Amino acid sequence: MLEELNRVIDYIEEHLTDEISLESVADYARVSDFHFRKVFFYLSGMTLSEYIKNRRLSEANKDLLAGERVIDVAFKYGYESTDGFTRAFKKWSGLLPSDVIKKKTSKIFPKFSFKIVITGGISMEFRIESKPAFNFFGVSKRIPMQFEGVNNEIVKLIQIITEEQRNEMREIQNIAPFEILNISYDADAKFMKEEGDLTHMIGVMSTEEASKQLEKLSVEAGLWAVFPNEGIFPSTLQQTWARIYSEWLLSSNYELIDNPSFSFTKMDELKKDYAYSEIWIPIKRK
Repeated sequence: MLEELNRVIDYIEEHLTDEISLESVADYARVSDFHFRKVFFYLSGMTLSEYIKNRRLSEANKDLLAGERVIDVAFKYGYESTDGFTRAFKKWSGLLPSDVIKKKTSKIFPKFSFKIVITGGISMEFRIESKPAFNFFGVSKRIPMQFEGVNNEIVKLIQIITEEQRNEMREIQNIAPFEILNISYDADAKFMKEEGDLTHMIGVMSTEEASKQLEKLSVEAGLWAVFPNEGIFPSTLQQTWARIYSEWLLSSNYELIDNPSFSFTKMDELKKDYAYSEIWIPIKRK
């Protein structure tokens, strides 16, 4: 995975003045675009679009210092107007492009390089499970991508599920885990102006069929890495996601495949904001 990540960084460097699609970036990483977006975020602490924007503005700063005109630099790095470029540059550096030219001041955002740093280890509980082909059945909607905090759009999705839909999900559910699941998939690939949306489903796993009141997502047979976690919700769950992508995937003998990941959470009735959760990610042996 580290080799693929650094190859992506090199690809971005070579295309800073071109339109960069998430599909092309993910192809270099050999994982789905949504999985790659999460890997990058948890390793770097920023979104992929933020990184590309920072690198472009850093290179724009160099070009301004070299005497290039503001309008030429703006168009070179994909801005449709000098006003848009000036606003972005001012927000990023605290300086106007004209200040850089006149005062020869600068701000630098260096190219990333990923490597493994070995520190005092904390064990991570996981297990590997094999599942036959199955279907997710549930209710879904497009929601904004969000890797931290409570996503209010998921809360709204839960609220629109009818009692009839809940009852049918319980009736057809015949594959463990026998829980109400959160499944995310089909993420936007156009990500440079905003982080985009994905489809989020609240549903269950089944090998049976369902009525048209439930949506269906088919999944191929395969292996899953399962990560139990327990603690304050949602921070413990999100910290586990972070460790999966920033630690476990880099050192394990497995790699991601293009199936949806999913999770479930069981809130503790006696402890406020405390929960047991499991994260399931689709994998194959390297």
